[in-house]
Amino acid sequence: MSEEWDVQICCMGAGYVGGPTMAVIAKMCPKVRVCVVDLNQKQIDGWNSEDLPIYEPKLLDVVKCSRGRNLFFSTDIEAEIKRADIIFISVNTPTKTQGIGAGRAANIKNCELCARTIARISTSDKIIVEKSTVPVRTATTIRRVLECNDKGLNFQVLSNPEFLAEGTAVDDLESPDRVLIGGSQTPEGIAAAEKLVSVYARWIDRSRILTTNLWSSECAKLVANAFLAQRVSSINSISALCEATGADVNEISRAVGMDDRIGKKFLQSSVGFGGSCFQKDILNLVYLCDTYGLKECADYWNQVILMNDFQKKRFSTLMVSSMFNTITSKKIAVLGYAFKKDTGDVRETPAMFICRDLFAEGAKIHIYDPQVTRQQMWDEMGYTLGMSPEKTEGLDEAIVTESDAYTACDGAHAFATLTEWDEFKDLDFERIYKSMAKPAFVFDGRNILDHDKLRKIGFEVHAVGKPDPTKFSDL
Repeated sequence: MSEEWDVQICCMGAGYVGGPTMAVIAKMCPKVRVCVVDLNQKQIDGWNSEDLPIYEPKLLDVVKCSRGRNLFFSTDIEAEIKRADIIFISVNTPTKTQGIGAGRAANIKNCELCARTIARISTSDKIIVEKSTVPVRTATTIRRVLECNDKGLNFQVLSNPEFLAEGTAVDDLESPDRVLIGGSQTPEGIAAAEKLVSVYARWIDRSRILTTNLWSSECAKLVANAFLAQRVSSINSISALCEATGADVNEISRAVGMDDRIGKKFLQSSVGFGGSCFQKDILNLVYLCDTYGLKECADYWNQVILMNDFQKKRFSTLMVSSMFNTITSKKIAVLGYAFKKDTGDVRETPAMFICRDLFAEGAKIHIYDPQVTRQQMWDEMGYTLGMSPEKTEGLDEAIVTESDAYTACDGAHAFATLTEWDEFKDLDFERIYKSMAKPAFVFDGRNILDHDKLRKIGFEVHAVGKPDPTKFSDL
């Protein structure tokens, strides 16, 4: 290939962040060559097919418009590192499961391995970009590893955290609120940051591209997710109060959100937050505060996690107590397993914890989700809860995955909406009611259903933060 490129980019890591980010860069910058590399051949094969390894609205069209032109996916890591001007590190940084900081600190092993690989293979100076969510001052680790190369090469390390929401990632990348780039405040560091700025500035207004020092950039990502999760836990704490007093959490959210100082986003009460970022980043923030002796700060942010755990457990308890304090051998339909709509991501999904609790009570659980496979469920359940068909007796028989909502609900004593998929709003609930055991219970963990309509059909409806009309005579 003899084309001349303005910039050549290599992204190490073909996951939820690396793949979509690089696909949009390639689409928006035809003169920038982009290659996503990964050790996992199956993952790369997926990106080179019509069946992408992740589900994200609009993503396939974005990939197809650039793939083979200036967007490539490869396992030839060595060749792509050598030719790249800019290398993004976009690998998983899971919470540590053992050792110092287990359960809170992020494990940056993969980031360090990437840095060592870059130092070993590179034959020219390069700009290295942290795209993974990392603890503050991770750039120091990466820089020290890179500086140990014996070839006299110079590397500049930048921080460029992602602020994507799964389900809207393509829109977030094409029209972001802001792009944050942190770098060393030296002439070389500033020049490196400006080179990355010049890539984004090909389609993003310069006023929305913020440049800071490295540590502010690394910290800002953790703080952004902590603030968003805090809002979810805040409104969820109020949902419990609403159920006890007869107030309606949706009405409170609307009244509070109309205050411009507060705003309306992330004030929707639910069964709890999930996903790969919120819990991991808050735990990381808690660990950092503890490490620097800021116990009160650590306790403050840890309460966001505790409230989320409380909300999930409260929902499970509500289901059991409402169904005569026993769900043993009862069929319960679970509608939605992904942590949010428009994604197949099941990491830390609230549905998993609800299903764990229902299984412990002896229920027969039938799950339908339009994007989640049975294997994805087992993989996350095994990783997060240590439960699997091989290790947990009766699990494989107790949890059934269905191909549609009607089959999942057929003969069920109850159904619970745990993901806010739009298709659940338009189901034929009269058909579902006729097919279910009576009394037929509904547990709306996302407040997406028409509760009055369901009650008129005959359902007994329970919802997060909504007053139960059978308990209050003065609503």
